[in-house]
Amino acid sequence: MNPSSDDSPRDLPIPLGHPLAGHEDLIDALRECGRLFHSRGWSVGTSSNYSVVLGNEPVDLIVTASGMDKGRLERNDFVRVGGDGKPSFENQPRSSAETMLHVILAEMPETGAILHTHSVWGTLLSDYFYSERGFEIEGYEMLKGLEGIHTHQHRQWVPVFDNTQDIPKLASQVREALGDETDPLQHGFLIRNHGLYTWGNDVFAARRHVEIFEFLFECVARKMSLPLK
Repeated sequence: MNPSSDDSPRDLPIPLGHPLAGHEDLIDALRECGRLFHSRGWSVGTSSNYSVVLGNEPVDLIVTASGMDKGRLERNDFVRVGGDGKPSFENQPRSSAETMLHVILAEMPETGAILHTHSVWGTLLSDYFYSERGFEIEGYEMLKGLEGIHTHQHRQWVPVFDNTQDIPKLASQVREALGDETDPLQHGFLIRNHGLYTWGNDVFAARRHVEIFEFLFECVARKMSLPLK
């Protein structure tokens, strides 16, 4: 049996009364992201986490449960959480340790989905440019795939935050960067030796941002390895 077919048990409707019931379409969109990202090598093993925003005030999220194979996500491999990053209903699986980063990003009214990936290129660049706290990407046509960008002449700054197990501290740093009055964090960021976080007004937009960033990361890294003219 094809595991993604409509008659598979993993695709049956979620029982009424369950905190995920009625949100199957959104969950299936995240599952599709998992299959795509796993096939591209951006979410291997049990790495990465994805979420969809049900509400911004207060924050109401559906996020991947901890330790799940992102290439084979089932409908019950998700957990509904509130603004404290903890399950908002009983008898749910444990959410990712990084859930508070999703919560911080979900506080923005325009955020409908958050996606976190672990690619080779993003990981390497995050380490290489950590001492500069980030790097610029400029001149690529694919920059126009980022929301609100209409020209390849755009300069995209990609911040790099230090990797830490102190997620509340990291979440606070991300919130501060998002609220910077002169140069607010936009579109996405990297965590050193870890991976990419990006978001969009829905799952499709957030997925597009992952694809754009990953393309650009590979361009930057490969260009750095070319001999000088």
